[in-house]
Amino acid sequence: MKKISRIIVKLRYLILLVAIGLLIPAAIGYINTRVNYDILSYLPKDIETMKGQDILLDQFGTGSFVLYVTEGMEEKDVAALKAKIEQVDHVENVLWYDSLMDLSIPMSMLPSDVYDAFNSGDATMMFIVFDDGTSADTTLEAVENIRKISNEQCFMSGMSAIVADLKSITISETPIYVVMAVVLAVIVLSITMDSYLIPVFFLLSIGMAIVYNMGTNVFNGEISFITQALSAVLQLGVTMDYSIFLWHSYQEELEKNDNRNDAMANAIAATFKSVVGSSITSIAGFLALCFMTFTLGTDLGIVMAKGVIFGVVGCVTILPSMILIFDKAIEKTKHKPLLPEFVRIPKMVAKHYLVFFIIFLALIFPAVYGNNRTKVYYNLTDTLPDKLGSIQGSKEIDEKFDMNSAYMILVDKNLDSVSMNKMIKELKNTDGIISVLGTDAIMGPAFPKEFIPEEYFDALESDDWKVVLLTTDYRVASNEINAQIDEVQRIVKGYDKKAMVVGESPCTKDLIDITDHDFKVVNAVSIGFVFLIIALVLKSLSLPFILVAVIEFAIFVNMGIPYYTGTVIPFISSVVIGTIQLGATVDYAILMTTRYLSERNAGHDKKEATLITLTTCMKSVIVSALSFFAATFGVGLISSVDMIGSLCGLMSRGAIISMFTVLLVLPAMYMIFDKIIIKTTLGVNPGAKSQDKITDCVNKIA
Repeated sequence: MKKISRIIVKLRYLILLVAIGLLIPAAIGYINTRVNYDILSYLPKDIETMKGQDILLDQFGTGSFVLYVTEGMEEKDVAALKAKIEQVDHVENVLWYDSLMDLSIPMSMLPSDVYDAFNSGDATMMFIVFDDGTSADTTLEAVENIRKISNEQCFMSGMSAIVADLKSITISETPIYVVMAVVLAVIVLSITMDSYLIPVFFLLSIGMAIVYNMGTNVFNGEISFITQALSAVLQLGVTMDYSIFLWHSYQEELEKNDNRNDAMANAIAATFKSVVGSSITSIAGFLALCFMTFTLGTDLGIVMAKGVIFGVVGCVTILPSMILIFDKAIEKTKHKPLLPEFVRIPKMVAKHYLVFFIIFLALIFPAVYGNNRTKVYYNLTDTLPDKLGSIQGSKEIDEKFDMNSAYMILVDKNLDSVSMNKMIKELKNTDGIISVLGTDAIMGPAFPKEFIPEEYFDALESDDWKVVLLTTDYRVASNEINAQIDEVQRIVKGYDKKAMVVGESPCTKDLIDITDHDFKVVNAVSIGFVFLIIALVLKSLSLPFILVAVIEFAIFVNMGIPYYTGTVIPFISSVVIGTIQLGATVDYAILMTTRYLSERNAGHDKKEATLITLTTCMKSVIVSALSFFAATFGVGLISSVDMIGSLCGLMSRGAIISMFTVLLVLPAMYMIFDKIIIKTTLGVNPGAKSQDKITDCVNKIA
């Protein structure tokens, strides 16, 4: 690595020019990377609900629909508005009363349950069907165009409307997230660094690595809005340590060597050796997300693992080049660090280690208890502000029609009419079902087939399938609707084994089942990865158990707090936070433990080794934790999207909890389990060093 380090130093101007030049293709890649705002699209493609979505798109030319309500409008005005909506690009169909009968024929001709599905007081409802998927760009554009021709008496609800609002918010807020993270990072670095200018170069080099990372996402085709919003601040928080380490290493080398180029070459070599070990745990934590069957985890995991790699490369190439090129300017802005050296606190921690161990034991049960009972939500509407049009539309439909959601059934078109009618009757009698809409539900002696226009059949029937639309007064992701979906599946499968229940509510039910499984898998994989890495890096059998236990305790405390505060968190938080917190903060424990083993190997007893470890490492751990905290805390405060705000809030709090746990609990572990650690760790032999000291003393006396 020393040869490579010298080449980096020698080619510093070229490296910086190339780094700046690479920003152009990276920016082009970033602009051309599509962002997916539909959480449900990350469900496995082989489950029945997703297969049903494909059938809707292939055979009916539709992948989504929204509910559209008008208030206080005359029927002729509603019909005129419906005609305008039908002209909007990518609107496949609009189902309303005049889809079935001419306006000259009274609505009372409709079956009562069908009439009630479309009308309530002075409000009437349409079903707007699109020719593409829920989150397709064409569908979201159509939603916005419909809103432009609507007035204040019109409301829209449904996944496509929610996704359109979500897209609008995240596009406007994501730049603010980055600015907030940068501002807070500058504050932290100003306190902890010895130069006012060096934080600027830290952020510039990390910023370049972020742009490279985001630009290369174009090869994936698209990324999720969560990845888009979080990856920059996460990469900043996770990789900031590498820049700090390089700077400190460079300053140490300058004390030994007046030649700045040689000092930087040595610093690069030392930094690379250290950050590779540190980065592996972070990469392992992010890659563990790829084991989720809910592929949003793969999306976030790959992007963040890639971001850490770019961070390491940038730290040992771009940052050293900047520091050497602008060395004089940096020197002029040097100042005394505002963060003090810690002397008294390490002594107190080392002296009262039993107290902190007892506190650890006392908090284990409530932490685990709270972690296991923290409530999560799966309904996407709960993550958005009430002021949004889609949320107001949902409330309006609930208020006027006592309806919270709608979903569909795909049934074999060749199912005989007797069986079809029996099935519809059973569905209508199912708890929570408001209406059952389909060609068979409408036709009858009072309403013969000849009355129904051909285009209505085209919207609800294909060559192989019939669509039946169910409306329900149960909320998406509630226990009631999940039980209802189970009952609906039992009914329809009894008449047609190939039948499928599809839509937002069934997909969300699958999401609940899948992420519950993913949570267990991801936790097991991340712990296994980190355990193995610690065992290999520290060459120990006992230390992986101790270090993982300490960080997992911090995770339980972090995830248990929402239970005791009565906070309901988004489902994705419960799945990914443990993995991210483990991978990003176990480095604190590895740093401390490496120093402890070194001091024990130098002949110090366990108390001296613990005290020296705390004195030398406390500042580094605090700076690392504050950097991660700074990158995520601001986003947690300002985000209007709870799914993003909650994730960042939990990550920032997790960094601080891990910091306190490592600084207070881990030293107690050293003191209590020292004998086990020494016996089960290769290369540690404090007895030999002590014997050498005794021999030296004897020789001096002689």
